[in-house]
Amino acid sequence: VQLQAFGGGLVQAGGSLRLSCAASGSILSISNMGWYRQAPGKQRELVFTLSQGGIMNFANSVKGRFTISRDNAMNTVYLQMNNLKPEDTAVFYCKAEGMRDEFGGVADYWGQGTLVTVSS
Repeated sequence: VQLQAFGGGLVQAGGSLRLSCAASGSILSISNMGWYRQAPGKQRELVFTLSQGGIMNFANSVKGRFTISRDNAMNTVYLQMNNLKPEDTAVFYCKAEGMRDEFGGVADYWGQGTLVTVSS
């Protein structure tokens, strides 16, 4: 199983970026897909997750600015980030939780990080 994240980059404050993350392998289902981030010198924190049933969980700091969506058939999750702020600068990590494979295994997986830098 692999998680590949795309879409990070450098943007000015107030700008937008869209992150995507695709899971590949022998996957039957994924309970939650979403994003965490880690800023320099800080712990990794939740940004936004979305369950297969549509339940969202997100940080208050991104409310009204970020939206999440997923394509269950493609095992892909998207994070649309608008009105970005310098404090959003971090490495963003995709996570697939409760991934069930064709052999009956269930596990969580992390993708590689993608750097988002917001300049003031």
